[in-house]
Amino acid sequence: MKKEKVLVIGGSGFMGSHTADELSKKGYSVILFDKAPSKWRSNGQEMIIGDFMSTRELLKAMKGVSYVYHFGAIADIGEAKDNPKKTIESNVMGILSVLEALRQSDVKRFMYASTVYVYSNHGSFYRVSKQSAESIIEAYQEEFDVNFTLIRYGSLYGSRSQPWNGIKNFVNQVLKKGKIEYAGNGQEIREYINVSDAAKLGVSLLDEKYLNSAVMITGQQTIRAKELFSIIFEIYGAKEVVKYLNNGVRSDHYGNTPYRYTPKNAIKIVPSEFIDLGQGLLNVIEEVQIELDNEKN
Repeated sequence: MKKEKVLVIGGSGFMGSHTADELSKKGYSVILFDKAPSKWRSNGQEMIIGDFMSTRELLKAMKGVSYVYHFGAIADIGEAKDNPKKTIESNVMGILSVLEALRQSDVKRFMYASTVYVYSNHGSFYRVSKQSAESIIEAYQEEFDVNFTLIRYGSLYGSRSQPWNGIKNFVNQVLKKGKIEYAGNGQEIREYINVSDAAKLGVSLLDEKYLNSAVMITGQQTIRAKELFSIIFEIYGAKEVVKYLNNGVRSDHYGNTPYRYTPKNAIKIVPSEFIDLGQGLLNVIEEVQIELDNEKN
């Protein structure tokens, strides 16, 4: 039986590369589409260097493809705040380019990587861009029958993450400076989920029951920021030093919950089996240590 093809836009990145690997494990024929080659491309995965702002390039890449995952976006809240024009171009106009290609293709469904920030009044231009993209995707389904699944990811962490990723940033600070500087008071709550677990859940959403629906993917382990910091210092074996920068300036990150705004209702799913946060943190610390050692050599 011929394998179904899946195109992963942004497949060279953090969530995209892990999702691509999970798709390969499940027997799909995976095509990575990104502006730069993937450092983590697995055997059997095809790589296409391209720009998702180009409908023409996307349409060519979508030939014979059954499903499209889209991770191509500006995802750093700080960068989005500093560059609103670039953020809207990438996260909103970019979605239009993808959707225009989709409606001219035979793709069965569009799997869009969104965020829990769509529920929030925080997140600045990042949140606005994701809310807009979701609305546009829903309109394309209504008008052009482009089927979709909106995947609203919670607080992700794990291997291959970017320097600005929350946990990666905290670990970097501890290993480089021996302390953490944090914009908050330490009482903020997160439900962290390891990227490997999130990738498995994201692939499971190809099930027909998630057609034209929104799904929220979060972890089962709720933890306050100050508790997280204590665990990081304990694992690393260093004295805990945290400087809280709660200076009254409004943070672009939510505190205890993102829920302020209600877009399309979502089903919440969590992994039944998952990587323990302590083990996941140990893996991140080991990865960051290797990166720092390589920088010295």
